[in-house]
Amino acid sequence: MNLTHKDQASGKWFQLSLMEQLANVGSEVERTINWRNKNNAQYSRLAFERALELIDLTIADPKNINRLKEVLRVREVLADYFAFNNIYGSTDQSWIKYFLAFNYAARANKN
Repeated sequence: MNLTHKDQASGKWFQLSLMEQLANVGSEVERTINWRNKNNAQYSRLAFERALELIDLTIADPKNINRLKEVLRVREVLADYFAFNNIYGSTDQSWIKYFLAFNYAARANKN
């Protein structure tokens, strides 16, 4: 379920499960990777900024209070990978694999 920024601001983001939220973050991360691989730095940066916005909304969601450690770490490592020196040694494939699990979980919970 892709939500517009208008939907996010109106609180619909908080109606999604954590799995759905992170699956949506993963979609933006994958867009970031795809645009970067196509040598389109501007679109890649915009997708990365959207991913960070979605993570920040996920962090702000009260129901995720018990999962903040993981979500905050994801934000830290994503920023390290896309904007800094990649000291954690992430790869495109490791991010795709990580977020794919949330996509599967979100779909499984809908069925």
